[in-house]
Parts: sequence; C-alpha cells; structure tokens
Amino acid sequence: MVSGASNDVPAPLFRDPPYDGAADPVLVFNPARGTWWMLYTQRRAKLDLPDVEWCHQTKIGVAESADGGATWTYLGPLALPSGDEPHSLWAPDVVRTNDGVFHCFVTVVPGVHTDWGGQRFIDHFTSRDLAAWTRVGRLPLTSDRCIDPSLFPKPGGGWRQWYKDEGHNSDTLAVDSDDLVHWKPADDPSVSKLYGEGPKVFELGGFRWLIKDPNSGLDVYRSHDLAEWTYQGKILEKPGSRLDDGTIGKHADVVVEGDRALIVYFTHPYGQDFPMRDGVLPYPARRSSIQAAELRVVDGKLVCDRDAPVALRLSSPYRTGDQR
Repeated sequence: MVSGASNDVPAPLFRDPPYDGAADPVLVFNPARGTWWMLYTQRRAKLDLPDVEWCHQTKIGVAESADGGATWTYLGPLALPSGDEPHSLWAPDVVRTNDGVFHCFVTVVPGVHTDWGGQRFIDHFTSRDLAAWTRVGRLPLTSDRCIDPSLFPKPGGGWRQWYKDEGHNSDTLAVDSDDLVHWKPADDPSVSKLYGEGPKVFELGGFRWLIKDPNSGLDVYRSHDLAEWTYQGKILEKPGSRLDDGTIGKHADVVVEGDRALIVYFTHPYGQDFPMRDGVLPYPARRSSIQAAELRVVDGKLVCDRDAPVALRLSSPYRTGDQR
C-alpha cells in the first residue's frame, strides 16, 4: 500500500475547496475507479456562524487521488442516505469485507447546534462501489452521545470497533461483532485511562497500536492482543516546520505496508486560541488542513518525525483474503 517514490508528500496534503475545514480523514482504496479516496468531516470553516455551528450540519467530503496519493482532487460529498432532517455527519471509518462490500460507520448528530450539545449516534451504511450506499441501521451503544468509530479485524475473526462515549466521561469503549451488524460490548477497559477522541487501531512492527486525540498531540497505546494496552507517550505533540503544520496533529488515520506506515491527520494551522468577535470565531481559527507523515517503530516505540521527507505512493491493498 505504501512504497517509495521520487516525489515527497506535499504540505499540506489537502484542503477542502468549498469550506476549508477538512478534518478527521480516513483513506480507502476504490477498486471500481482504481484510485484512493479520502473521506473527511467537511466542517464549514468559511462560514461566519455562531460559536461552533460551523462544525455542524456537515457532510462527509470526498477527495480522490489517481497518482497514489501525491495529489488530491475534490469530488464532492459522500452520498450517504442519512435522512432529510437537519443533521451533521462526522468522522467516518470504512472497512471492506472479503465479499467486496464496503462498510461505513459514521457519527450522526441530529439537529442544528451552536455548541457541543445534542445527541450523537453511530450509523452503519454499506456499498459495493463507495458511490451508492444503503443504510443498515444504528448501533446500540452505551449512551446517546457516542462518536468517532474505528474498526480493526480481530485475530481470531470478526471485528472490534472502538468509539468515544461522551455520555460516560468521554471514555474510549469498544464493541465486538462477527458480521458488522450485531454488536456486543468488548472487554477492553485499558484504553479508557486517558481522555481522547478519534481512536485508530493498526498493526506495525510486531505490535498493535491505538492512537487517540486528547487535543495535545496524539496519545499512543501498544498491545499484543487487543485486550491489554500500555500507554507509550505522544506523537505529533510538537509543532512541525512545514506549511500549515506548525500546531498539534489531530484525529488521524494510518495506512500500513510492511514495516512502513503513513499517518494522515489534520491541523488548525493558526491554532484556535482566538477571541470570538460577536460570538463568531475568526476564520483563521476555523480553517484546517490535512497533513501526512511517516510512522516508524524504533526499539518498540512508535515515532513520527513530521518534518522528515516522505515519498508517497499508494497502491491497491486488496488481495485474496484481505479484509481491509
């Protein structure tokens, strides 16, 4: 999925043309088009709206790369049949099962909000081509304030899904499923030790890793078995020197190939420590950019030098038996 190339990852990797508020990216290969897609929360950063209303009534944006991730073109919003009533879509995750079906899990926030209140749910959609989607249903989770789904195949078969439950101290909780439809609580309490959102699980260097975003860089946990997790410190907590990369890295996805991995994350390039003007946060504090860097495992620790050049080429990850 990741291989060397002569060109380096540009910085920023992508900015959302309509609203300039791309956040919460996830990458998925589209075999029907032979391209990579980036799905992301399409925050409406260009609109002068009260408080955090610009983070609501959002869609899931789609960008496409036909050259292995070197350049990205905006395609429009993802066509999820999520209803006609006002709502927000946040932070998707997508997996592909062996039968060729894509499963998208996404946060749905009903209503119009100017603050971080309101109910939040995780809904499930399926597709064979990433273009036409069918709604499967809503996950029965631990409260009505659950966000940020992240999925990973379990070693013995089936799936585990992590999420943030804002109704229970913003803990990171997990559920298990054999079929991605029926879910039961997982015995995975050790990742709830520290606050954070946007959990992401991947395997690299002989370990399984979970990263999440506590708004101070990304917390890193390590595990052998998805059951016991050990806190390993932070990555992307120190500012980088590239364009739009001088603040903490936030809510990330990871693409792995062998002993290499690409982390794709977002930044608020100017930070968000701006006073509101007539109840509106200034545009420089609202806008965001997608960035990419390489992850490595060194002496059993996950490290990320966000300033190091990264040659990026993504190819199809799908082989016989692959789930993701």
